Amino acid sequence: MSLSVVAAAVGALCVVAAFGWTHILGVPARKSQSTAIGLSALLSVILAATVPGPSFLVWFPACVVLGVGAVFMIQLLRGTGQSHRLESTLGATSGVVTICMGSGWVGAQRLAADAAGPGMTLVAGLSIVVAAAVALVPFPDRFVAPAVVVLAALAGPLGALLFTDVPALAAGLVGVACGAVVAGTRRLVLARETGLSVPAAVSAGVSPVLALGAVVYFLASLLLA
Repeated sequence: MSLSVVAAAVGALCVVAAFGWTHILGVPARKSQSTAIGLSALLSVILAATVPGPSFLVWFPACVVLGVGAVFMIQLLRGTGQSHRLESTLGATSGVVTICMGSGWVGAQRLAADAAGPGMTLVAGLSIVVAAAVALVPFPDRFVAPAVVVLAALAGPLGALLFTDVPALAAGLVGVACGAVVAGTRRLVLARETGLSVPAAVSAGVSPVLALGAVVYFLASLLLA
C-alpha cells in the first residue's frame, strides 16, 4: 500500500475520531475542541508523511503541544464559571495525545521494513482484527480479556510467518500490545453506565487503533533496526 493512501486513510480516521471524542466525554464546546484535536492530528500525520528520515515522528511532540495549547486557549476564551471546564480540559488533552498517535501508522509505513513490502504494519493489522473479533464475543470480561491478548499475541507471529519477514518475537510483542489495548478499550466501554451515541461509538472504536500507531512505530524502530 502506498504512503499517500495510508496517510489519507489515517488522516480521515483522525478527523472521525476527533469529531466523536467530545461526544464520548459529553462536554460543552464540542465543535471547537474537536477542531483542535483534529487539526493537531492532521498536522502530525502530514509531517510524519513528509519529514525526512530516519525519525519520522520527530514533530509528533510539537503537534501534541499545539493541540494541548489550543485546548487550553479554548477554555480561557470560554471564560470563568463555565461548566465542566476541568473535565473538558483533561478529556480533550487526552484526545489530542491519543489521536495524534495515529501518525505512527504513517511513520511505520515509511520504515525500511515496510518500504519494499508488508511488514510490521501488516502484522499489527492482523493482530488488531483478531483482537477485535474476540472482543465482540458477549462473554464476561474476565474470560474475554485474557483471550483477546493471547489470541492477538498468537496472530502476530502467525501473520509474520505467512506474509512477512518480521521475526516471531517482534511480531509477538506487537500482538500483545494490540491485544492489551483492545481488551482495555472493551473494559472501559462496558464499564460505562450509559450507552454511546453513534459518533461516540465510532470514535471509541477508531481511537484505540490510532493510538496503536505510535506503539507499532516505536516497537518496529526498536526491534527491526
